[in-house]
Parts: sequence; structure tokens; C-alpha cells
Amino acid sequence: MIRRPVSAVFAFFTDHDNDPQWRPVVQEIRAEGPPAVGARVHQVIKVGGRTVPADFEITEYDRNEAYAFRVVTGPVRPEGTFTFAEVPGGTEVSLTLRAEIGGLKKLFMSGAVQKSMDSEVANLDRAKQLLEAGAQR
Repeated sequence: MIRRPVSAVFAFFTDHDNDPQWRPVVQEIRAEGPPAVGARVHQVIKVGGRTVPADFEITEYDRNEAYAFRVVTGPVRPEGTFTFAEVPGGTEVSLTLRAEIGGLKKLFMSGAVQKSMDSEVANLDRAKQLLEAGAQR
């Protein structure tokens, strides 16, 4: 729960210039146009001491309600959905992430991938702090 209006919270999460503030793995990020279904976002993240391309495509953009994406570059291609709900006193945000890994990747990467996804979810606390402090762009 974030003590801010749903419109401000949705705007924060869908403005990718904010990502480096709350997602420490982001080394580089650039939207290739306004947020909309089908739009792509170029992203480079740091995982295990290496930088990895992790560009993604927006798959759902329902203002103030839902924002979803799927990674289209890099060794792992997770999909995620943020949902936003107005609640008394602010906004409830949830993030669902999933990644299907098969073959040798599953054997060698599943632990690291789970750790990375857990970290992304934990970063929601940092976003909450920034939003409640009014430190958004």
C-alpha cells in the first residue's frame, strides 16, 4: 500500500526514467515512444556482476489499473504485471512475475533467476518510499 493517489502511483511506475531510482539493477533504460501496448523499452540490467540486455515490450496498459510487459531480449524472458487499486488512504500495488526456463538454462540459471525476480518484487518497498516522500519525476 502506497499513501498516494492511484494516478500518481501509476504514473511513477510507467515512467521508466524513474526505474533507476527504485530498481538498482537498471544500468540503462530508454523508452522508445510513449507507453502503450506494443511499445518497447530498451533496458540493460546488471546481474551477477554482468550487464545483460533486457529490452521489454508493453503488453497491457490500462491507465491507473494495470501495466504488463514481457522481456524480449536477453537469456531469460520473464513476463510481469503490475496492478493498481485505489484503497482507503492510497493505492495498493502488486507485481506478478513469471519466467519459464527449460533445458540446460533451468539447470544452471533457475536459482539466479528466482533471486533476481525476488529482488525485483522487494524493490517495490523502495518505490513506496520514494513515492511517499514525493521524490518522483
